[in-house]
Formats: sequence, structure tokens, C-alpha cells
Amino acid sequence: MDDREGSFVAVRRISQGLERGSVYNPSSAEGVPGSAAWLGRGLSCVCAQRRDSDANSTFDLTPAQEECLQSLQNRIDVAYDSTIPLHQEALRDLWKLAFPEEELHGLISEQWKEMGWQGKDPSTDFRGGGFISLENLLYFARHFQKSFQDLLRKQVGDRSVWEYPFAVAGINITFMLIQMLDLEAVKPRTIVGATFLKFLSENESAFDLLYCIAFKLMDQQWLSMRASYMEFNVNGDEIDKEAAGERADAGRYNAS
Repeated sequence: MDDREGSFVAVRRISQGLERGSVYNPSSAEGVPGSAAWLGRGLSCVCAQRRDSDANSTFDLTPAQEECLQSLQNRIDVAYDSTIPLHQEALRDLWKLAFPEEELHGLISEQWKEMGWQGKDPSTDFRGGGFISLENLLYFARHFQKSFQDLLRKQVGDRSVWEYPFAVAGINITFMLIQMLDLEAVKPRTIVGATFLKFLSENESAFDLLYCIAFKLMDQQWLSMRASYMEFNVNGDEIDKEAAGERADAGRYNAS
């Protein structure tokens, strides 16, 4: 995997592109294990086969799939809390992986803007993604170091002068994947979601792997669009509004 950061708008366009049948290209992967490339190809094919009628359907799960979905939903439900030592340490670990040569001066520091956070306190940017979005970034940084660094430092492709913020893009990707796969529902309501849960039951890291693939795809889309920062949606209120709406819909669905 190579390339760079992403946006709420760009990721939405990528998900639409997948639905139209665009294919993930494993040849651009940096040491991606077979499961990751397989996952990307599989979901691309399934997205291409999706029908609007899926929205009115539900898909039964095996006990193993139900257990995996519940485990993932438990991760999704954890909000980032700047007072929890585990969360603080995870943020420090992300800095060390991103900038091993630069000492971090504090969890609230102007340095965080170098990674693409909107301000000096990253905790204010986790509203749409929760703690799992930090876990996703950490997984990417630990397992695909070169790709992570290429995206972070925007070392691949013809970049615009004003680029999208890396960290905020990562949070938006987590949020968009959760919505696209309908992971907050009791049962999947699309073929895409049902197929993903099959992958998840075979590999507990499936969501994290898909996240890395989506980040790469988002950056490729960004480059192909010749996009600039002006096309990057950093409006956290819009993310929060959509997240609240999706949770309300899921609650109504679960109640029924």
C-alpha cells in the first residue's frame, strides 16, 4: 500500500465508486498479506453486485458472526476519553510511530497539527470516530509502516499545494466504513455488510485491514480528482449530525 490521506467527501465518493464496481488493485500494496488483498477484492466485487432492494432486507448470521459483530460493535461504542491512561498512551504511541525522530512535548501541543489534527488537542477531533478510529490509525502505522509514512508525508503522486489533513481524514474513513457496512445494526441489511461479517469471522482484523485499504483508495481518488484542501470537508458538526442520525435509525431498527 502507498500514497496519502483522506476526507469525508472523498471517502463518500470512494464508497460510491466501489458500489459502481471499481476494483481495488493489490499490485499497489506494500507487503499486504493475502487476507488484506483478498478482502479488498471481495468487497469490491460484492459492492458492484449490490441492489437497492438490499436496504429492505436483513441477513441471518451464524453464532460466530454474531459474536464477531458484537465484539466489533463494542469497539465502536467506546468514545475517546482524554482522561483514560490507556487512551492517552495510545495517542502517544501514534506519535512515536508517525514521528519517531521527534519528541512529543505533550498531549496538548501545536505539534499535533503536523499529523493533520485540526488543533493542538487531538481529543477534540474524535467526535465522529471514537477510540476505534485511533486504533485504526495505530494498526495502519504498525503493520504498513511505509504506506503509512507515504500517506502521512504525502510522498507519492502529484500533490496539491494545500492537502487534506491526514489524521482527520483517518477518523472520517473509520466513520464512513462503519456507516457503509451498517455495523451498528443488529443484523446487516445489505450484501456488503453481510459479506464483510463473513470476512470478519475468519479474520478478527478484517475491519482494520479494510481501513488500511480504504485509506489507500481514498488517496488514489484524491489524486485522480486533483483535489485540494478546499474540497476537503472538515466540518465536524456535519459528521456528528450524520452519526447521530445513523444511530437514531439503528435504534429504531433494533427496537423493531
